[in-house]
Amino acid sequence: MRWDNLTAGPGRPEGAAGPAAPTAPAALFGADAVVTRTFDTPEFRGITFHEVRARSIVNRVPGASRMPFEWTVNPYRGCSHACVYCFARNTHSYLDLDTGLGFDSQIVVKTNAPDLLRRELGSPRWTGAHIAMGTNVDCYQRAEGRYRLMPGIIEALRDHANPFSILTKGTLILRDLELLQQASEVAEVGISVSVGFTDTALWRTVEPGTPSPARRLDVVRTLTEHGIECGVLMAPVVPFLGDAPEQLRATVRAIAESGATSVTPLVLHLRPGAREWFTAWLAAHHPGLVERYERMYAGGAYAPTWYQRRITRQVHELAAEFGIGPSGRGAARKAVLPERPAEPLPAGPTQLTLL
Repeated sequence: MRWDNLTAGPGRPEGAAGPAAPTAPAALFGADAVVTRTFDTPEFRGITFHEVRARSIVNRVPGASRMPFEWTVNPYRGCSHACVYCFARNTHSYLDLDTGLGFDSQIVVKTNAPDLLRRELGSPRWTGAHIAMGTNVDCYQRAEGRYRLMPGIIEALRDHANPFSILTKGTLILRDLELLQQASEVAEVGISVSVGFTDTALWRTVEPGTPSPARRLDVVRTLTEHGIECGVLMAPVVPFLGDAPEQLRATVRAIAESGATSVTPLVLHLRPGAREWFTAWLAAHHPGLVERYERMYAGGAYAPTWYQRRITRQVHELAAEFGIGPSGRGAARKAVLPERPAEPLPAGPTQLTLL
């Protein structure tokens, strides 16, 4: 793996202040701070964890991005949810790791994320801006059950009364329910759960490492019952596989029954890395759709505007029918969307970002 290009060199010790020398590479973590582990337990079998000590944890989203947030925190790289469409897959190539199975099974863990975040939030140059989490890889993937980074992260945000939002497919977020309640008493907290469809056959093949859609909607129900508003990011809507009118109706109905405060549809997008992996999956499971996808995504990573608008209109009409509304401008922070390329906190150590 290309660790050497991502670690602090001899002239740039861990924690050094100020910009790096012109000849020094951008450093994600200290050169002597990588520990690789495997665990022979059913939930982690076949997964390798690379424990690192990150040099920075708060990333800036570029101004050109359409995202409704400016700052993100990502305690993990790679994701055992193994969603075949995950847009973050190409980031593993920065480490010379495979963007297919490697992305699903080679997980980088920033073990010092909570302490580092507390330090960065306490910096005089930090202004208390909203921080989004889970907008790249899921911060409540299976690894979080072992490493428990999120409690410390939420505690740091709570103690600084810093607003934040979380997007997840993981049911493990309920472990931190009390902390989320405490944080919501002192700052704006937005939670969104990702449920693009309720078709179990589609879920088992396209999102094999995730909790079922029904279990995710139980998370929504539990959070709202405990006073934490929770929206649903209906993502992705998968063309030709999850976009039939009856499928959209069933999904929006289930979302409404969960007590979700909002529903925001997002059509599948296929960036480099994800596109190749998804196309291979499509050829294996639905070969008759390969040419249709090639035509639909001939213009790039995103489906045609007319198609996106059609799906959005259908979902919004169904949401109104079932008594929930789409996320408006005022709820943007609660419907966290996948992020665009991130940049590190200005004037601080550089962190390799996930896009």
